[in-house]
Amino acid sequence: MTVIATESLSKRYPRVTALDRLSMDIGPGVTGLVGANGAGKSTLIKILLGLSPATEGRAAVLGLDVATSGGEIRERVGYMPEHDCLPPDVSATEFVVHMARMSGLPPAAARERTADTLRHVGLYEERYRPIGGYSTGMKQRVKLAQALVHDPQLVFLDEPTNGLDPVGRDEMLGLIRRVHTDFGISVLVTSHLLGELERTCDHVVVIDGGKLLRSSSTTDFTQTTTTLAVEVTDSDEHPDGTGALRKALQGRGVATQDDGGGLPGAGHTVLLEAEGEETYDLVRDVVADLGLGLVRMEQRRHHIAEVFRSNDEQQGEPAPGHEAPSERAAAWAATAAAAEQTGGARDAR
Repeated sequence: MTVIATESLSKRYPRVTALDRLSMDIGPGVTGLVGANGAGKSTLIKILLGLSPATEGRAAVLGLDVATSGGEIRERVGYMPEHDCLPPDVSATEFVVHMARMSGLPPAAARERTADTLRHVGLYEERYRPIGGYSTGMKQRVKLAQALVHDPQLVFLDEPTNGLDPVGRDEMLGLIRRVHTDFGISVLVTSHLLGELERTCDHVVVIDGGKLLRSSSTTDFTQTTTTLAVEVTDSDEHPDGTGALRKALQGRGVATQDDGGGLPGAGHTVLLEAEGEETYDLVRDVVADLGLGLVRMEQRRHHIAEVFRSNDEQQGEPAPGHEAPSERAAAWAATAAAAEQTGGARDAR
């Protein structure tokens, strides 16, 4: 079953091409739409909702043509916009009930659905407070609630973690995952932070400059490698436990790798090639001999940023005077990885 399909979809403005012959198929589940700011993510959502006409090409949502069935699509789809659009002087209950009524629910059903939805997003106790007094995280939950209140088949979530701290981001990602697992609603979620989608989505679609770079399952992006990642604690005898382990392994003839390209947390991890079960035994013995604590020892997974970095290296040089899309993607991947590190996303590694 295809939930969203586009064929040679383009959107051009006088000086900007927002989408450039974009063709893709998205099935049920949680799908991440990832790209740098200006990559065309929000433009695509507006077209899929029937709010903005495409310049050329075709698109369908839930089997409905976006060019002719926009109203019917919006009845079946929920939308959480990126920008702050909530009225500050009404309560969450008032606002979500109003949105439920706008979606066609009768008054009693709208109130019942609103209470259930606000409970689901964690705002039930705060539902009568004016929205203007809410934190950023609470406002994001109100926007999620209004997107879900009419029980849609599909929701579009545009940068739902914007402005949230690490804890709020993790909580929002958990809510997004539950939208599908608990209620069977498919999700298209946009983000410029790669690690968020790596943790949350079944499928990832990457666009850059309005072009499709890649569309595949998250597991294809983050394949398990033969590289072994080992993390240890420090000790009084070895204040730098990671350095001591690396030196001891090299003394045993085991080559260790660099810190993983600057990915968050990699500086505290020793990377080496696992040549068999004997490698695990050797690492265990060396850690014990050094008197260090073993935090983890596991096969390392590729991160999405690394996958793009390696893909970019295979693309070759662009024509003189032109910036290749892969170069923009590489720069964005590096920026996104750094943003995740400074933002404190706990599961980025």
